[in-house]
Amino acid sequence: MGVYPGSFNPPTHAHVEIALAARERHGLHRVDLAVSSVALGKERVQVPAFDQRIEVIRLSIAEIDGLELVITSAQLIADIATGYDVVVMGADKWTQVNDPSWYGDDPARRDAVVEQLPALALAPRPPHSIPDEHRLPVADDLLEVSSSAARAGRVEWMTHAARESGLW
Repeated sequence: MGVYPGSFNPPTHAHVEIALAARERHGLHRVDLAVSSVALGKERVQVPAFDQRIEVIRLSIAEIDGLELVITSAQLIADIATGYDVVVMGADKWTQVNDPSWYGDDPARRDAVVEQLPALALAPRPPHSIPDEHRLPVADDLLEVSSSAARAGRVEWMTHAARESGLW
């Protein structure tokens, strides 16, 4: 079982492809897209409403075997990943996970958290670096896809359900 924590605001084709790449690469039965009820560092996000976003994510993966949606009250990736065999994230999130400022500028605390993570499945995202042994095979045309850019007008990067919803 794998977990892919994120806000998926909006869900993009890259999110889906990354989850599927992790499932394939690690021989996972299922990958859960885990959405925190209040995402760390994104507490002020109100548009679209949480329930609307959850429904769009659900519709985005409804027909895809091996992808599920879970909602969690946990905010830290290490907490969300507890009990899973693999945690999936982009290189930008991996950079944040390794940034001591998220741990009260305490590198020892950061190291302890990183050490408790399950196996890593990391999607490349320039200019961030990731260890080659954890790199997922992701098509080059997906490397620049981001929810931020999709919200800013790159609607073609959104899943069909997200585009059709008109929420972004």
